[in-house]
Amino acid sequence: MVPSIRIAPTAAKRAVNLLRALQFTHPPDCPCHSNSTSNLNGLSGTKRSFATPTTYPPSSEEKEYAFEMAASSIRFGEGCTKEVGMDLKNLGAKKVMVVTDQNISRLDIMSRVVEALSKEAVDYVLYDRTTVEPKDSSLAHSLLLPPLFGGGSVIDTAKLMNLYTCYPRAPFLDFVNAPLGAGRPITKRLRPLIAIPTTAGTGSETTGVAIFDLASKKTKTGIAHRALKPTLGLVDPLNTRSMPAAVHASSGLDVLCHALESWTALPYTQRTPRPTNPIDRPAYQGSNPISDIFSLRALQDTIRYLPRAATQDDPHAQSKMLLSATLAGIGFGNAGVHLCHGMSYPVSGLNPAAYSHPGYDVPAPLIPHGVSVAVTAPAVFRFTGPSDPERHLRAAEAFGVDITGVKRESAGEVLSEALKEFLVKLGGQPRGLKELGFTGEHVPALVEGTLPQKRVLMLAPNLAGEVQDQTEQLARLFEDAMSY
Repeated sequence: MVPSIRIAPTAAKRAVNLLRALQFTHPPDCPCHSNSTSNLNGLSGTKRSFATPTTYPPSSEEKEYAFEMAASSIRFGEGCTKEVGMDLKNLGAKKVMVVTDQNISRLDIMSRVVEALSKEAVDYVLYDRTTVEPKDSSLAHSLLLPPLFGGGSVIDTAKLMNLYTCYPRAPFLDFVNAPLGAGRPITKRLRPLIAIPTTAGTGSETTGVAIFDLASKKTKTGIAHRALKPTLGLVDPLNTRSMPAAVHASSGLDVLCHALESWTALPYTQRTPRPTNPIDRPAYQGSNPISDIFSLRALQDTIRYLPRAATQDDPHAQSKMLLSATLAGIGFGNAGVHLCHGMSYPVSGLNPAAYSHPGYDVPAPLIPHGVSVAVTAPAVFRFTGPSDPERHLRAAEAFGVDITGVKRESAGEVLSEALKEFLVKLGGQPRGLKELGFTGEHVPALVEGTLPQKRVLMLAPNLAGEVQDQTEQLARLFEDAMSY
């Protein structure tokens, strides 16, 4: 009998054997690789279940299967405004346009920008006729000029100046969100845009979204496309030091609602239709695992720091709020917002009692954007609660609510009560639409102004798909938001 000889396996062979054992005994969770018996050449009659879509082009009924993250490059730090001249020189700029408003042009930030440009011998032209909450009428003048950068609500104006300078023959409504406009995609690279925020709210320095009042429709709308996002955002806490307390509060409430709405938005995998071309994938895609990280952190920090930033001379809290605005911008700039923002646009646009918010030094009546989104928030999140009780309870927990033992069906009510308490303690906020001058007779006009906001309504959890059903739900929401 010939004795058997055992040959010791090589290191490579041992590794292969180990991997094979793991593959068959502990298959991975990845949907593309979890079938240990798969055969890519012959599926033996089994249904393919990979992550990539298998039908091209996808049908209009197919749900989304992917999400895309896009944000501007961001530089955060006290004093970083002084680097803007070097940034422009590095971009090869010889002459630029500084876009701002008349209030900001008189503040220290303007002198810091001018000094930075002069130091690098970058010539500039100043345009300081933008307005708070820009209107299509004010944009008509600014679009005659080429842009480069600005701050605050100014950033949205600068984005639109950039767009229409690169598309000089395009009708204004070509790129405006459907159905108010044609919703045409932006197919060419725009000029460099450096955004320097001077308020801690919009997060516009991170996003491809620009919002304005469409006066003819008495509502807000905008343009949303990744190509609109600034080249660079210089987020400098020194630039928000001069904000009045009321502006700190209102802009901070915008951050709060950006975070809450993007955290609770319809998941991206439930959005329809799936685009047939990636260029048609909307900027607002639905909640997703990456946006969630930014949105939840922004929510937690806003709850912690906004009361201090708005009521005290607290540079640390104000710096934290500016960072929160940027974090929320990255979150909602890709996940989107929903009902608070969709309902806010006719609130600001109608303003039937010519309301002027205390603490705002502006020449015309104004419901600040942050006020208009927060005033409906208690009603909105009571309504959306059943869509995802766990997320709503986790949001309530961020407000300090002990959610131990709270029933799932109470999630919306619990979050609504937490929001009410936060707004009341913050102070200076209208406790419902009635305090802004609205009554029940305005509800039909408010609903009419909300329905065209398809870009955000499509992400609203718990909202019906049929227009008639949406109309009834929105009417009840506005009625619920009259007071709290």
